[in-house]
Amino acid sequence: MNLDYIVREPENITPDTSILFMLHGYGSNEQDLFSFRESLPEDWIIVSFRAPKTTQFEGYSWYDIDFNNPEKFIDIDQAKESLAAVTENIMKIVNNYGLTTGKTHLCGFSQGGILCYALALQYPDLFSKVACLSCYPEEKLLTDIVKDKKKLQNLRFFVSHGTDDAIIPLEWGRKAADMLYDLSAYFTFREYMSGHGVNQKNYIDLMEFFSK
Repeated sequence: MNLDYIVREPENITPDTSILFMLHGYGSNEQDLFSFRESLPEDWIIVSFRAPKTTQFEGYSWYDIDFNNPEKFIDIDQAKESLAAVTENIMKIVNNYGLTTGKTHLCGFSQGGILCYALALQYPDLFSKVACLSCYPEEKLLTDIVKDKKKLQNLRFFVSHGTDDAIIPLEWGRKAADMLYDLSAYFTFREYMSGHGVNQKNYIDLMEFFSK
């Protein structure tokens, strides 16, 4: 499945150029996280995907959500299809640019962040920096993750969550810290006085994470 996306390219692209892939949240679109591009390193390629499913109000989603049924809160089959599609498109884009030695990064918000956990932990050799914003690690998508500490040692996670998040509870977000600690993965976990979103302090810290 080919995913629609928008891209910002630097003036010069070499095999060593870094690339950042962005995955938006439920009901949003590819323009959402793409607004971060002004603050991101100028020599990176920035790619923001559009999720394949349509939602109300002209938005998109990676999978359906059933808010009335906690047991079927997410449609696992659809989520796995989206994971496969994102992986396939990432590989294709990286190959098309000839990025043989550059680093590949991920940034996901809410639904997109949930997919980023699964992507990075299933294919740790593909990624470097991973930002998971206002989301949580979904156990049903993490059945095939790599647990070899040596294979995970190159990953760096930035995890953030709002203390007043009414969509994804802070307690769910905190599960990430426990999981990443158990995996001996490198991570920063930060809580902000905000709802389901990225406030200014969160944004500044995120940009600092990507600039290092």
